[in-house]
Amino acid sequence: MTDPVTAALPRPDGLPSRADPMPAAPDAVSPLDIARMAVEAAEDKKAADIVLLDVIGLTTIADYFVICSGGSERQLSAIADAIVERVAAAGVRPYAREGAALSHWLLVDLGSVIVHVLAPPERDFYQLERLWSLAKTVVRVQ
Repeated sequence: MTDPVTAALPRPDGLPSRADPMPAAPDAVSPLDIARMAVEAAEDKKAADIVLLDVIGLTTIADYFVICSGGSERQLSAIADAIVERVAAAGVRPYAREGAALSHWLLVDLGSVIVHVLAPPERDFYQLERLWSLAKTVVRVQ
């Protein structure tokens, strides 16, 4: 059971606590705008091979996937941090951030947008673009 005192405290990673209601994107920010913000933040942190996929109609978990690579554990964390900061500046609170740089796969859940930040070997192994090959590629930055 969650302690009401600690549940009300802000989390150190800036994400909402379980006591907070589920965050929602402001009406002025569309899912595509959120996805583009994630792409721009990843690009600013020199992420490699950034792909924005439109998965509308293919899954109910999200409208867009952003997939990108980082060359080191530090860069993986920096990319994910930059994405959270960029969307937060637009008033969008992430639902969750999963994984750790040590696992070489970080996931940022922005509601209608899911961001995958992977090290190149893990990206080659899991082949998310191939898994979602029916998705329309909106943006590819190499």
